[in-house]
Amino acid sequence: MRILVTGGTGVIGKPVIDRLIQRGHSVRLLSRNAERDAGLWPERVEPYSGSVSDAGLVRGAAEGCDAVLHIAGIVAEEPPAVTFQEVNVEGTRRLLEEAQRAGAARFVYVSSLGASHGASDYHCSKREAEELVRGFQGSWLVLRPGKVYGPGDDVISTLLAMVRTLPAIPTVGWGKQPFQPIWMDDLAQCLVAAAEAEEPAGVTLELAGSEVTTTAEVLEILGEITGRSPPRLPLPASVIGAGSSLAESLGFQPGINDDVLTMLAEENVIEGEENALVTVFNVSPTPLRDGLRRLADELPERLPSEGVGPLYRHRYWADIRGGRLDADALFTLVCDHFGELAPEPLLEVDAEGRGEVALRPGATLTLSVPLRGTIQVRVEEVRDRAATSVTLAGHPLSGMIRFLVRELTAHDGGPQPLRFEVRSYFRGSNVADRAVMATVGRPLQETTWRSLVEAVVQRSGGEAVEGVQTSHGRLSEDEAEHVERWVEGLVMRRQREEADQRA
Repeated sequence: MRILVTGGTGVIGKPVIDRLIQRGHSVRLLSRNAERDAGLWPERVEPYSGSVSDAGLVRGAAEGCDAVLHIAGIVAEEPPAVTFQEVNVEGTRRLLEEAQRAGAARFVYVSSLGASHGASDYHCSKREAEELVRGFQGSWLVLRPGKVYGPGDDVISTLLAMVRTLPAIPTVGWGKQPFQPIWMDDLAQCLVAAAEAEEPAGVTLELAGSEVTTTAEVLEILGEITGRSPPRLPLPASVIGAGSSLAESLGFQPGINDDVLTMLAEENVIEGEENALVTVFNVSPTPLRDGLRRLADELPERLPSEGVGPLYRHRYWADIRGGRLDADALFTLVCDHFGELAPEPLLEVDAEGRGEVALRPGATLTLSVPLRGTIQVRVEEVRDRAATSVTLAGHPLSGMIRFLVRELTAHDGGPQPLRFEVRSYFRGSNVADRAVMATVGRPLQETTWRSLVEAVVQRSGGEAVEGVQTSHGRLSEDEAEHVERWVEGLVMRRQREEADQRA
């Protein structure tokens, strides 16, 4: 089958496309940056550049497709262009018209569990879109999942970042509002099955995980997983809403607004015992604790291009003479013993006890940093005596760190000297983190990486006559753009290699 997918790079869409490919289907991916987005998969994903917000850019997207999986939607508005009415409602109308024109036999729409009764603008827009889907002249199916969580989701991933980095966590009241989340892969199984089969059709199905939980319980489990349990600060919704508005005016993206607060107050659970996840699609729900543990290990990268302000480059290096190791052996030492070389208490590697302490391709290192809590980096590449890691979501900075070893020319006829260097490229993730980095953060970072360089020199058996040298600078716009493209390509290449392995 050829299946048109919208929202294919989001929390729901990516595992859906992974499974469609594994099952031998061809996917047409509709997105604004389709050429780039389709690069996440090695084959059988055809890019179609467009947007559900523009009828002209939708036309032709469903040509030759057997089914449409409409996942794309927004949970927060950015007026005037990005609104619930324009994207969730009118975007669905445009896609339905295109599917009808192209003769697609099946239309599957991803709504929300709260759409039947929710009072938030978001749920109202999903409810209106559902009515449009019910007018489709072919086979249609509306699925209402509970809160979908997975790497990069807008609620539970945010809670995880708060647990790892904040000294105290604000909650709406005591965080007792019930909801019934569903792990992204469980929903992906259902969506693939829904696209493949002719039945069920003409119905609206609710599906969620097996456990009804609360924000307070999720925070408790995340605390156990991360080893950090910041105190909770129960506040009225009005106070959080006002604080969020102030934060947004200062350049933050807290992910909480009046509409989100309304959704949190609604009981987003399945009413009755009919959970289509189990009864219709025969999927065994992932236990909440297992899903949260996976989430803690699989957060997406926070790229340099996603930060705020100029991009800075910091270098820390030493030229080592008289050491007992050649360049390859020194680089192996750095990669294999990174956890030992890191200077405690400035940088504690494997702060959550997951066993990742070495620089290995694909490894996710969890680091404890004074004043900033627990942060994570993912090792994207280890080659040519260079190990490159990129910060993950929830980090106060957006950027990458490189550890390099190279040979220098011996001018005095003596043993060949080696250079070990730590090179970092960073922006603040938001205005506040940018300010912290410019004051407290930079001296702390410099002390940390200087100490690491000194430890490598000591372990090499040589000496750095000139000591640890440093260089700090702000990149030009062209230089910053070059670094951003290079990092994005690096991350995409690793993701493609993982997709190859899954296939």
